[in-house]
Amino acid sequence: MKLITFTKDGYSRIGAVVDENKVIDLNYAYQAQLQSEGKYRYKEIAEAFVPEEMKAFLEGGNESIAIANSAVKYAIENPSSFRHHLVHAKDQVKVEAPISNPGKMICVGHNYREHILEMGRELPPNPVVFAKFANTVIGPEDNIPYYPISEQLDYEAEFAFVVGKKAKNVSEEDALDYVAGYTIANDVTYRDIQRRTLQWLQGKTVDGSAPMGPWLVTSDELTDPSGLEVVLTVNGEERQHSNTENLVFTVQKLVAFFSNLMTLEPGDVVLTGTPGGVGFARDPQVFLKDGDVVKIEIDKVGVLENRVVQQEGDN
Repeated sequence: MKLITFTKDGYSRIGAVVDENKVIDLNYAYQAQLQSEGKYRYKEIAEAFVPEEMKAFLEGGNESIAIANSAVKYAIENPSSFRHHLVHAKDQVKVEAPISNPGKMICVGHNYREHILEMGRELPPNPVVFAKFANTVIGPEDNIPYYPISEQLDYEAEFAFVVGKKAKNVSEEDALDYVAGYTIANDVTYRDIQRRTLQWLQGKTVDGSAPMGPWLVTSDELTDPSGLEVVLTVNGEERQHSNTENLVFTVQKLVAFFSNLMTLEPGDVVLTGTPGGVGFARDPQVFLKDGDVVKIEIDKVGVLENRVVQQEGDN
């Protein structure tokens, strides 16, 4: 299932994309299904198992995913059975980042072998870890804001996963059971600001520097996160190209590693690292500019495309 957060008439809700161009409102679809079965308090039941907000929905785990799948089938077969619209044309809603307010947004640096080498470093014995915050998250239909605080705006294609249930001290063997699904992120980075100190955080946390989407592909649909091609282009020119087979620390290793450091919660997002080819490491260096279109494609996940737009004044 392809899960999205979408905005319609000023309200944000969660949905499932079907046939590439239809959006099923999951909460309303389950309400409609319950009502058709003669259930009392169908609104309250639906809110408990298929709430309107993504992080709350993921807290329901596999049970909520199964219910949502059933509700999608009902909505497709009975699109006019409820007082609210169950099915929207995708181009009639605004698609947001699938997770707009992650509790934790954990990023891994130096995790593709070729990127480590191009940056002149050795393979790390442990994951290099930093963070972004919820203020950085924008959606697949948003522009990347370019604030006039730097002249070194860079791109980083990232395969990302979202935690589906509480995880503490998880083994690598069980790790994928704790993954709700997968998405794409762009770890937009202000390079000179990043490198002002040994800690990278300040160059990674500017508002709007984490485009994410176009949706969350659930782990029952994408069962194996390895062997996926990752390609980033700028204005159609290929800049990054690798495969998740080249990850030093796989999704399984990262779930185990992080869950032994901290408790992972539903809705936490992990960016697994970027391949070689970032603008900073090219010769000559090349950075993003106003009007550039950055497109990231990952096998079995989809396409994330955003335009860079220069901002006036301070961020």
